[in-house]
Amino acid sequence: MGSNVAIIGTGYVGLTTGACLAHLGHTVVCADVVPEKVAALNAGEVPILEAGLDELVREGVKSGQLSFVLGAENAVADAEFVYLCVPTPQGGDGAADLSYIEQAAHQISAHLQPEAVVINKSTVPVGSTRVVERALGRSDIAVVSNPEFLREGSAVHDFLNPDRVVIGADDQAAAIRVAGLYLGLAAPLQVTDPASAETIKYASNAFLATKISFVNAIAAVCEAVGADVNDVVLGMGYDKRIGNAFLRPGPGWGGSCFPKDSHALVKIAEDAGYDFGLLRGVIDVNREQFERVADKIEKMAGGSLEGRTVALWGLTFKARTDDLRDSPSIEIAGVLKSRGARVVGFDPSSPSAHDSRLAGIEVVDDPYAAATGAAVLAVLTEWDEFKWLDFDKVAEVMDAPRVVDARNLLDRSALVRRGFAYDGIGRH
Repeated sequence: MGSNVAIIGTGYVGLTTGACLAHLGHTVVCADVVPEKVAALNAGEVPILEAGLDELVREGVKSGQLSFVLGAENAVADAEFVYLCVPTPQGGDGAADLSYIEQAAHQISAHLQPEAVVINKSTVPVGSTRVVERALGRSDIAVVSNPEFLREGSAVHDFLNPDRVVIGADDQAAAIRVAGLYLGLAAPLQVTDPASAETIKYASNAFLATKISFVNAIAAVCEAVGADVNDVVLGMGYDKRIGNAFLRPGPGWGGSCFPKDSHALVKIAEDAGYDFGLLRGVIDVNREQFERVADKIEKMAGGSLEGRTVALWGLTFKARTDDLRDSPSIEIAGVLKSRGARVVGFDPSSPSAHDSRLAGIEVVDDPYAAATGAAVLAVLTEWDEFKWLDFDKVAEVMDAPRVVDARNLLDRSALVRRGFAYDGIGRH
């Protein structure tokens, strides 16, 4: 028999968590503060691009297992478990801003039923369970950390097929109750203290960011010595201690998690008296990668971008999502603009040209339109659709057929045969 669950926040994490828990048989009420969004979700309309999520939301709404309400206090009255899935944006000093978490806890405190469990699902600094406990001000409510490990583009799959479920609690009975929500998922269950659970999340994201920065640095070495990074990574990946996951060079890392969490972990360590120089180096290498890709584009254009048009294929931070947050594509576009380029972008997710994050980029709805008149075409997001386009047509519409493939996505040999000048990442 399922439990009654409330989800506070219907962003990326909250909506995925709510839809998946409803799919597992729980009765889930999700709260948001935007009336139009609540109405759309109750109609089965999902505002984000995420594989399989729209089907799960419609399934849950139709069955009655999933519903949406306006206001956190209206979601929690019957809930045995309350997930806090609100934003924890990066503050000016790099630390995570807990004001939304505290506000949500204050808002629901008087409306919680006795012995309910409040669960931190948002990525929060070490010690945040104490912050929530103080904000709730109720000794009968247990607060548990249950970090999410969802990759955008495959979040539904990751929730239903997790590598692990981590629960951090001082109250073992509360931990066991939360563990019961995940019965039926074939995954290791780790129960630990809240500080360790919170650190696991930050450490995992920081390590993955480190792998990407490392392979981008190795790609730079490969270019310098005449090696091919694809072969180097293949050889490294056969070592079981290393593996091949996240060892793929590109334009840098971004998105809603890695930048925020890496800076936050540096700040957490600093506040605790440890200088996390290694992670600061990882962040620096990532910033340098944006400049390196811009340098490649400028060199391909003949040494100057002043008054030249650069076409960008891919604006989201990764394929199969519509998320523009801290996208390397947008960072690189900013560098190109500062060097005098006109930047025209296309993305299959059809982002709004009015999105403030795309300021300075002329967004078009066709890849060939983006390439028209361009001195250089830069592939910045790994959408598979780009592989199958008509590159004879691309060559015809460009000022000159030149490609900087920052994802090593395209068939280099086929492009060279068509007369393209080609430059990838870490390939001689």
